[in-house]
Amino acid sequence: MRLKPLLNSIVLTFALAASSSAIAQTELKLPDLGTSALQVLPIEKEQAIGEVMMMQLRSRSPVVGDPVLEEYLTSLGNRLVANANDVRFPFTFFWINNKDINAFAFYGGHVGVHTGLIAQSDNESQLASVIGHEIAHVTQRHLARRVQNAKDNSALTIAGLITGILATVVAPDAGIAILSASQTQSSLNQLTHSRKAEQEADRFGMNTLHKAGFDPYAASEFLTKLSDQIRFKNKPPAFLLTHPLPDSRVSDVRLRAQQFEKMHYPSSLSYALAKSRVLARYYYSEDAGEAFFRNALKHSAELDKRALQYGLAITLLDQKNYEEAGKLLDELLEKDPNNLFYLDVYTDYLIATEHSGKAVEMLQAQHQLRPNNQVITLNYANAAIKAKQYEVAEQLLKIFLLEKPDHILARDLLTQAYEAQENKAAYHESKASVYAQYGAFNKAADEVQRALNHVEDNEDIKRTRLKALLSQYRNMQKEIAKL
Repeated sequence: MRLKPLLNSIVLTFALAASSSAIAQTELKLPDLGTSALQVLPIEKEQAIGEVMMMQLRSRSPVVGDPVLEEYLTSLGNRLVANANDVRFPFTFFWINNKDINAFAFYGGHVGVHTGLIAQSDNESQLASVIGHEIAHVTQRHLARRVQNAKDNSALTIAGLITGILATVVAPDAGIAILSASQTQSSLNQLTHSRKAEQEADRFGMNTLHKAGFDPYAASEFLTKLSDQIRFKNKPPAFLLTHPLPDSRVSDVRLRAQQFEKMHYPSSLSYALAKSRVLARYYYSEDAGEAFFRNALKHSAELDKRALQYGLAITLLDQKNYEEAGKLLDELLEKDPNNLFYLDVYTDYLIATEHSGKAVEMLQAQHQLRPNNQVITLNYANAAIKAKQYEVAEQLLKIFLLEKPDHILARDLLTQAYEAQENKAAYHESKASVYAQYGAFNKAADEVQRALNHVEDNEDIKRTRLKALLSQYRNMQKEIAKL
């Protein structure tokens, strides 16, 4: 599914993430994070800082809002988390649209993965090895421990810490340059993992990789790949700017892998489809992607070429070559009619060829099989909006948001459904909830004020609720200012 974003610009501000339902129903209070040195960082404080960082990251970085890729990454990440040690809280996995090989983790179990990582990986175990390594950084609390152990962090504010870390994990070379220029060496020291921390993450990450059913040798393969890139490029891969790679580390990982039996670990079809999707939509231009997939289909020795056909179908669809794209998708769905990757792109195809009603029928049947699956539900709602079945979309999204109240794409679609029905009070309230997810509480408050202007005289309960919500957004902005 490809959606036009509701927000063209977002005010960059620090904020504490909170679900829209919580905002509407409970009093919000920013946790006591402190404003200077972080002498102690308990789990709940680490989670709070992580939520602040995640909200700002949405505002300033190309976070990928792709339900299919999100579903795959979350499934892969949770498979690793289930086999990791010392897990203290749920993890959140998300994609950053960036062609560099990189992944990063920060407070509260947030793990970001660049699209370039899967695009340039050779197999699923390599991708999993990097994610497992980042999970280990979180479970072993490396970032938190470095802040706690800092000898001189008296000038290190929460705001400065968040800004520095976010700049560095998303664009490491730029972030480190910014920190160096401002002479905040204490912040810089928090961003680059020590050799000891890297060794620990390698060790725990490899054990997690093996227990989760992936190839532990993939970790050394990936590090060797990065090491080879250093030899041929003036600029090292982004991953290495915050993850030191001395020669001894590659040797240590290679030796550690030898404790495990060498086996064949085939990559899953989901991995191959996710990689093709990234290559088609986030890595190559449309015409370059078409050329890549056509060439790969001609020369690939693989018997199973579904992932390449899928990637080609996406590039053809994006270039409005509907006839050939439709044939490829029909062939793929005939073999695997319940595949989420295929259903998502086929929905795009049906909408693009003005068959939104057919898409609704297809997805209605799928929704009965998998109610509240995010790929099915969001595509179903999107198709219903295009087919002008606004009440269907509204009900789908309301039910979905009961389970995932902070899902931004769902909130965005619900806002579109209200707008199409000219339900102005609900539209502005829903739009406010989207702004809140980005930490733009001033804008959220403005939208609630607009919603109040459209409340009928006899809707006393709604007016009271919106006034309370308005007060909460304004109070939240004041709390944020304390950072």
